[in-house]
Amino acid sequence: MFGKSLGDDSDDEVHIDLSPMIDCIFILLIFFIVSTVFVEETGVKVNKPDVGAAASALDSNSILLAVTKDDKVFYGGESIGIQGIIGKVKPLLAETPDMPVIIQGDKEASHGMVQRVHGQVMLAGAQKDKISVSTK
Repeated sequence: MFGKSLGDDSDDEVHIDLSPMIDCIFILLIFFIVSTVFVEETGVKVNKPDVGAAASALDSNSILLAVTKDDKVFYGGESIGIQGIIGKVKPLLAETPDMPVIIQGDKEASHGMVQRVHGQVMLAGAQKDKISVSTK
């Protein structure tokens, strides 16, 4: 008797429609998938030097160069050498001039080679470059 209106003698069960809630969940899922930032990797395993608590940030829109322990320079998994840096970096910087260039130097790579890569990046017209390190 309680909770029923006086003229309602029907024994119909109340059903909750879950379709709108499921639609909202799927819309949120699609939003998060589309808005996820994907980070491009260099394609070469580089053993970065440890720096303690220093923060290293990889920008999603950045040019990643890797210097291996045998002083080879890679871009996108392809060996480009020191001579190929300007040819690869300059066209990318022409599209986005403020795009940062991140140099991932192996901790066993010679310091001179990493500096030569830095010099070539500056000659290509980079306004920002970063040296990537491990924070473990």
